[in-house]
Amino acid sequence: MATRRTDTPTEKTSAANEEDFIRNVKDSLDDIERLMREAADATGDKAGELREDALRSLRRTREALYDTHDELLARGRKAVRATDDYVHDNPWRAITVAGVIGVLVGAIICRR
Repeated sequence: MATRRTDTPTEKTSAANEEDFIRNVKDSLDDIERLMREAADATGDKAGELREDALRSLRRTREALYDTHDELLARGRKAVRATDDYVHDNPWRAITVAGVIGVLVGAIICRR
């Protein structure tokens, strides 16, 4: 009987954050593209304003990318620490799991 995996609240929040981030980046890029087109047609003060708006939007997008990068690094470090702690707390269980995975991979390779 197969068990059905359900998302944890953290996974749901993470997926929602990812969707929001992607939507924000796409919106920012669309705004920048629109502003650049308008700036190409505009002259004088209007062109300067549009360029400034585009640069502001680029800065916001860059900051969002840096924030996401930092968050992903922090999550990765947290996962590495949790794995390290688990292996140190349960060495025989970790060895057993690694052995089973090795046997399965070996069986799959031998079948080919």
